[in-house]
Amino acid sequence: MSITSTSEGVFSPRYRARTAGIVLTVGLVALESLGVATILPDIARGLGGLGSYGWGLAALMLANIVGTVLAGHAADRGGPARPLALGLVSFAAGSVVAGLAPTWPLFLVGRFVQGLGVGAVMAMAYTLIGLVYPERLRARMFALLSSAWTIPSLVGPVVAATVASTIGWRWVFLFMIPLAALAAWGMLPGLERREPGPAVTSRWRPLIGSIALTAGTGLLLAALELRTIALLAPLAVAGLAVAVVALRQVTPAGTLAVRRGVPAGVVVRFLLCAVYFGTEAFLPLGLTQLRHLDAFEAGLGLSAGALTWVAGSALQAKWDRHRRVTVALGFAVLVAGVAVLAFGVLVGPGLLAVLGWAIGGVGMGAAFNAATTETLGRTPEEQQGSVSASLQLAQTLATAVASGLGGALIAHQGPVPGAFLVVFLGTAILGLAGVVVARRLSGADV
Repeated sequence: MSITSTSEGVFSPRYRARTAGIVLTVGLVALESLGVATILPDIARGLGGLGSYGWGLAALMLANIVGTVLAGHAADRGGPARPLALGLVSFAAGSVVAGLAPTWPLFLVGRFVQGLGVGAVMAMAYTLIGLVYPERLRARMFALLSSAWTIPSLVGPVVAATVASTIGWRWVFLFMIPLAALAAWGMLPGLERREPGPAVTSRWRPLIGSIALTAGTGLLLAALELRTIALLAPLAVAGLAVAVVALRQVTPAGTLAVRRGVPAGVVVRFLLCAVYFGTEAFLPLGLTQLRHLDAFEAGLGLSAGALTWVAGSALQAKWDRHRRVTVALGFAVLVAGVAVLAFGVLVGPGLLAVLGWAIGGVGMGAAFNAATTETLGRTPEEQQGSVSASLQLAQTLATAVASGLGGALIAHQGPVPGAFLVVFLGTAILGLAGVVVARRLSGADV
């Protein structure tokens, strides 16, 4: 490689437009996700949907699974341009439907269509990094993706609440349309169609697998809300069984067996996100219910974690070496953060939990960045789309299952210290498992 090429960065002329487009697109998803989560209670009240409030988030999350899998495999067949364009169109169309919806069911339809687009867009962001950037720049790009969540995590809720209280919540969705067009302008030019590689699967297998996975996960989440054990247990087991069988169809071979290399990388992503998002989901609730902090003080923990995640990613990108060790160390730091957070929530003082999540964010950022760079670096070019989709799929599933299990426990036992202790202990155990699995990142590739 020439001296000129090695001196290029992610904002050099060759990559500048693509980098800006990727960061803008991920920031758009983050802004929508965090903003809507803030105003969703008001939307549900206004459209009469409080009785099925959780589906305002679940509809997008479940559709995310289908969009992620289909886009990833489509990219392997003919390149990322078409699935990316369809993803942005789907996101914009869903924003229109949700923003103009006169009823809660139609609003959920809009959220589902949005979710298809979110899944496709996020999968293609990772795919483009694997295809367009040399390996030496990928860690920096993944750090930029982490930073693309930072500003939305800080200002998104405030902006969404301000818009909703002044000109109406519908404009939060409608404002997404020009932003999606701007993202397309930065992402799509220059992307070419290519011939499918020899390892590409059929068109129908990922579709059937993604639908089955969505159905199984949806059944599991719905079952967890039931109060009758006689119904909850068999439905939850059935949903889990369907989801596990479907996972074998939509993830790299050997993922469920934690095979060395890329399959282990997908498992690492699942464990990281289960620990981080499964803990974070109950931080504000624990601080407000047990430590009696106000919403602003409880929200400091979320902001602290987001900021230190970016810091951890930036540090890893600067010293992008010994990735397997970095992942194991990141898991350990994340578990330490969970422990400090749990002590702050359960015993106090409550602001100690904020410090704990600042610690956890550093570990998450370093491990997430190192694991993603290592996994995609081991992936052949003709499989970048499907593996990127598997990573995004693992993140979505981990968030859904971890928050669903914890939410069901608290719903059944109430927001009592024992329930929160079980949640935090469970995520800490998953983090310790991650320390072990990190050793399997090296070895056989896909």
